[in-house]
Amino acid sequence: MRFLTDRKRAEGLGSGKSGTAHHWYMQVSAVGLAVLVPLFILTFGRIVGADHATVVEYYGRPFPAIVAGLTLWVGMLHFRHGAQMMIEDYAGGFTRKALVVGTVCLTYGTIATGLYALIRLAL
Repeated sequence: MRFLTDRKRAEGLGSGKSGTAHHWYMQVSAVGLAVLVPLFILTFGRIVGADHATVVEYYGRPFPAIVAGLTLWVGMLHFRHGAQMMIEDYAGGFTRKALVVGTVCLTYGTIATGLYALIRLAL
């Protein structure tokens, strides 16, 4: 007969300490994205359909490049935290660990690729 204490049953399920910080991060990044996404749409929308030389000149200016970079950075980190929360809620064991590692790799790979492309375009 196995006797499990409440502590043993709850082990690995997380704690109230990190959940509050995670919720606060998601709220702050959502507000940041609420400002950044419309700015990105406005700045990106002005240059859609232009030739390569015009796009290079446009993203050579600081404001459009900074807006695009910040939108990419904040948006992907928001995605990472949200996807990680979903994975932790619905997957377990090795599958959970593999999916979280894959999500983190995908997120930082996308950020690195996007910022590299933006820097190449702006310089």
